[in-house]
Amino acid sequence: MRPGLEVLGRFDEKRVRSRFLETFTPSDTFKIVDDETLLGFFVVRVKADHHYLDHLYIKPEHQGRALGKLVLQKIVSMAHKKGLPVRLGALKGSRSNDFYINNGFIKTHEEEFDIYYESPA
Repeated sequence: MRPGLEVLGRFDEKRVRSRFLETFTPSDTFKIVDDETLLGFFVVRVKADHHYLDHLYIKPEHQGRALGKLVLQKIVSMAHKKGLPVRLGALKGSRSNDFYINNGFIKTHEEEFDIYYESPA
């Protein structure tokens, strides 16, 4: 996450740490592992009318192998089985925007720093 924020000129260690501490919920956080190697993690918050993908992070050395796509497909599949959409936000200018669009997400709106997407149920 840090490299992406640094590229955009938006890394602020205090802000990142504060956001993490304010929003971290262990039950919403899932590790992505192979054998005993940590490959990344994701955070999904289950709401009454949707699932919110708050984070999807694959360590740089494990990117480009379709791992993020596989994890995203599982997240979407779980929500869609319940008849719910998946929603998320991505930083403007981040490479993740293309990733989500290429994986079927539709832009719903923009705010000052973020673009929001949905994968309809």
